[in-house]
Amino acid sequence: MKRILQLILPSLLCVPWLVEAADSQKPNILFILADDYGLDGVSCYGSDRFKDKTPNLDALAKSGIRFTHCYSTPLCGPSRCVINTGRYGFRTGGSTNQNAGQPSFRNEPSLARTMKQAGYVTGMAGKWRQMGDTPGDWGFDEWLTDPTAGGWFWKTSYTKNGQLIETKQDVYCPDVCMDFALDFLRRHREQPFYFYYPTHLIHGPILRTPDSKPGTKDYYEDNVAYLDKQVGQLVAELDKLGLREKTLIVFTADNGTAKFGADRSTLNGRKINGQKGSMLEGGARVPLITSWKGRMPASKVLNDLVDFSDFYATFVELADAKMAEGVTLDSRSFAPQLRGEKGTPRDWIFVQLGPRWYVREQGFNLTQSGELFDMSDAPFVEKPVPAESAGDDAKAARARLQAVLDNLAPSKGKGSSDEPKKKGKAGKKRKKKQA
Repeated sequence: MKRILQLILPSLLCVPWLVEAADSQKPNILFILADDYGLDGVSCYGSDRFKDKTPNLDALAKSGIRFTHCYSTPLCGPSRCVINTGRYGFRTGGSTNQNAGQPSFRNEPSLARTMKQAGYVTGMAGKWRQMGDTPGDWGFDEWLTDPTAGGWFWKTSYTKNGQLIETKQDVYCPDVCMDFALDFLRRHREQPFYFYYPTHLIHGPILRTPDSKPGTKDYYEDNVAYLDKQVGQLVAELDKLGLREKTLIVFTADNGTAKFGADRSTLNGRKINGQKGSMLEGGARVPLITSWKGRMPASKVLNDLVDFSDFYATFVELADAKMAEGVTLDSRSFAPQLRGEKGTPRDWIFVQLGPRWYVREQGFNLTQSGELFDMSDAPFVEKPVPAESAGDDAKAARARLQAVLDNLAPSKGKGSSDEPKKKGKAGKKRKKKQA
């Protein structure tokens, strides 16, 4: 039998459909995370301000799946904790920007480390500072990030694989990240890779880009255009290397649009309710676009609920890796949907920012204080449902969602009594802003 296998195995490996099947089970993964970029900033989601101004993101959506109901947390730091651990903030303690650096690679699961254990080479370039330790500690083989706590655009230094790199003049750091990412893709084209690209675009301060023209007054639109351009650069490089069919591209954002963008942005003629930092739809509902050329349906719009914990289980399944053991994971894989299958979509998602949280299903939303909201006109209106006047559907929804919260018990977790500072306080005004 052994001799027979030795004779036929080389021939089998030359059969195209067998090779394709093997590749489809273990793709490269390029995960692009934008900063402060809600639905109202992307043309294919119905942005009025940026209609036809995000051609690369639109093309990415046309080549794959555009999800309509993806939920981050309302601020940068806790979103990154959820992504990298597959666990909600009350479990890790990373539930606000102030405590997002407390969870440690020593006692938390790590998405990059899990991918590395499955045979992937791992890399990242971009924003890390709100997470604790270093990207290397969390399992990234190669990494580049900012050494400062301020905005990271025109700077004279950055950190590469733990070493401070200083330049003689300002460099545009998103370009430095792009050069690092493209070099990584070229050098590791022959092996499975996981590359995490958490760009600083379009976080404030909103400064000029290398493409800004003299006299330009609206740098915000320049930053959106530059983000879209970088997406196009990454996709083009994968095409050039012959890796598009072997690579799953995922694009999303760490939270909704910040005030200086939300003030002027609308979606199909209507303003989204809330913005970054608020416990409203505009705080946490973000774009999610996935593309895996030749391996997933094209031009598909999917209304399945997804939250940020789900990237962990999804990537682990696609990589044929093993889920972390000994901890409670909140992650649910949507890998079947990426393959065009129905899968097992979530019934609810959970969002937390310090001492405030909510659990949301397609039709209703229940907060930590017991407020129920009708979400039938979200993300534009979140209509309060008084308990005394609730219909049967609302009463049933309240019971379902309360059962979810009782089971999760976030009030007993870490960091659930920490009060977010100024940006998070918008959630206190929720009741007044709903209708």
